[in-house]
Amino acid sequence: MFEQVIGILFPVFALVLVGYSVGRWIRPDFKAINRINMDTFTPALVFSSLVAMPLDTEQVPLLSAALIAVLVPGIVMIPICKLMKIEYKAWAPPHMFRNSGNLAIPLFTYTFGESALASAVLLFVVSACTHVSLGLAVLSNGNPFKQVIRMPVFLATAAALTINLSGLVVWSPLYEATKLLGQAAVPVMLLSLGAQMCNMRLAGLKVGVICTAQSLLTGAIAFGLIYVFIPLPTMQLQMLVLFAMLPPAVMNYLFAERFHIAPDQVASMVLFGNFFSILTLPILLWFALSL
Repeated sequence: MFEQVIGILFPVFALVLVGYSVGRWIRPDFKAINRINMDTFTPALVFSSLVAMPLDTEQVPLLSAALIAVLVPGIVMIPICKLMKIEYKAWAPPHMFRNSGNLAIPLFTYTFGESALASAVLLFVVSACTHVSLGLAVLSNGNPFKQVIRMPVFLATAAALTINLSGLVVWSPLYEATKLLGQAAVPVMLLSLGAQMCNMRLAGLKVGVICTAQSLLTGAIAFGLIYVFIPLPTMQLQMLVLFAMLPPAVMNYLFAERFHIAPDQVASMVLFGNFFSILTLPILLWFALSL
């Protein structure tokens, strides 16, 4: 089991380390790279995965489980924030919207093989769509609908689902082109995550430790509900162990900075949370594979 866990995690952390090295010594501006990834590579990955995915009522349990994994931590954080006297808008989103792209997609594919890619992308789509809708609603007082429908990930999802459910067949060369473009998304995600690690500061260590502990607690509660109430195949249940307790997504920091909601604290949650995944992921992966 130990060798299996190491074999799964090594490629993921190796690319993160390469990204850290690139960020440390070359110091490229990843803002433009991340924009290209989020607006081009990731939508292509979502489209090529969803358009070929068998969509029927069999996907309803997975969608329900994904929503529980996203929404329950936000509910659990309400009393926690009141007891600890911390700002809900800053502390709740990192527990709701986790690293389901940069970390989860490669982790799931390395762990369970290419057969898990479609489910991994579906989980990412649920997380991303709720983040840019419900997440923005939590942070702002306005209507985020206009921002959601303009996002390339949303447009790619809508197009793929429309084609899939209507029974149409995508022209093979076009499908292969989007599939090839989407293959760039995962490596770029991991390199970007590694480069972000260069921004960690010890001053935010306490916030990072508290957030990581809370993240595991809220995620465990969500997974407990999923385990009891949602019937899932073994592989998807194992994926939900990891999905429910992943570290925060980098997008949490981008939104916190945009809306001026404790951006320094959120940055510490994101960076240290992903750094501590070096310790937490092997334990979670061992537990998931034992189910």
